Amino acid sequence: MSDVMGTRERRDRERDEVRTKILDAARTLFVEQGYEAASMRKIADAIEYSPTAIYAYFKDKAELMQQLCQHDFQSLAHVFHDLAQIADPIERIRETGKTYIRFAAENPNHYRFMFMTPHAEIQGECEMQQAYERDPNKDNPNENSYLFLLLACEQAIKEGRIRLELTDPQLVAQTFWAAVHGVASIEVTFKNDPWMQMAGLELRATTMIDGILRGLVREAKGGRS
Repeated sequence: MSDVMGTRERRDRERDEVRTKILDAARTLFVEQGYEAASMRKIADAIEYSPTAIYAYFKDKAELMQQLCQHDFQSLAHVFHDLAQIADPIERIRETGKTYIRFAAENPNHYRFMFMTPHAEIQGECEMQQAYERDPNKDNPNENSYLFLLLACEQAIKEGRIRLELTDPQLVAQTFWAAVHGVASIEVTFKNDPWMQMAGLELRATTMIDGILRGLVREAKGGRS
């Protein structure tokens, strides 16, 4: 019995390893060549497999794209897990921004695919659409990075922490996201370019996040936000 279980576990592990190879190759080709140009044959060639082997894991390129999107966005949401324990919504937003930028710096190819490669129509329901249409009884913010940020913005607005004229949590979330995406995308795109001396990433991230929050957060009595 143990030998049977061991064989099954080994097969499952090998299958997971192959699936990961396929996803990694697809991610690279989607970023470098675009969705239309990156064929299943090219993905198979990249890992020295036959196209038939790829189809044993994914029925077509659209499903492969969808599964890759789901995998990578869940990976990002997972890194926010510990931040859910931060009670103060402003501090949660602040740390979310830092974590987002750190994720981009540590996973540049994932970031290029997720946020710098058009794919929403292929993916189907993207994270933002799910956040707009969310079911509070079903949707888990720990599985949706945009929803995680959005809920923190909603809480901050309800608690009177955001400037009074900013009543739309989507606007606040998207404004903050645009700012952190700017730092993240510059890091991913220009990190190794010699044309200018970049300040340290942590300093750039902190300076931007502190600045954008000063513009969004309502100043409390006594001059402190």
